[in-house]
Amino acid sequence: MTTTFHLHWRDVPESAWRWTNFSPAEIACRGTGKLLINAPALDKLQALRDRLGKPLIVRSAYRSPEHNRAVGGAGRSKHLDGAAFDIAMSNHDPVVFEAAAREVGFLGFGFYPRSGFIHVDLGPARQWGERFPVRATAFADDAPPAREVLADSRTMKGGGAAGVATLGAAGVEVVHSVMAETQTAILPLVPYFDTLRWVFITVALGGIAVTIYARLDDWKRGRR
Repeated sequence: MTTTFHLHWRDVPESAWRWTNFSPAEIACRGTGKLLINAPALDKLQALRDRLGKPLIVRSAYRSPEHNRAVGGAGRSKHLDGAAFDIAMSNHDPVVFEAAAREVGFLGFGFYPRSGFIHVDLGPARQWGERFPVRATAFADDAPPAREVLADSRTMKGGGAAGVATLGAAGVEVVHSVMAETQTAILPLVPYFDTLRWVFITVALGGIAVTIYARLDDWKRGRR
């Protein structure tokens, strides 16, 4: 096993670190800053990162003996050898993650759904803990779901009808006023404008009612 020990991760020469998606600080002991570089284990971690194509959030990697005791780690924990990693599942599907980890060569698996991470190590082959519960949609899609097309929205239709009817009623009022003042020859027609105006007002009220109903119905369905 190829390993190199450093009293602190800041002591690692830049030329000695080849795992591009990780830093010495991420792999070092969280309690002491000490770092044991286990090259085969880090190679597999980088291979897993490349296979998944998205960041791996490392909760814990190497642990110094004193820090391992402080956190209640197993006496023969693979973390002591720098050969184990606890990876957060906040941005991964646990099923996909496990399959990819097995494909790149990890043999030991510990499942911690309540804490939100999976432990992987170089073996021996074993596993413990209960797997993460299966969800209908494990994680949100990269693109948000399509929203309701505005042209098909009942709210837009109701509001549009109300708007058109309101403008129509106002227009009738203007025409009524102008014709009453300037075209006395057709004054007998003026009373009909009152009827037309009330038709527009009725349509406007209906549109408003549709808008209010659509809002309440969408709210009940969780669409708003």
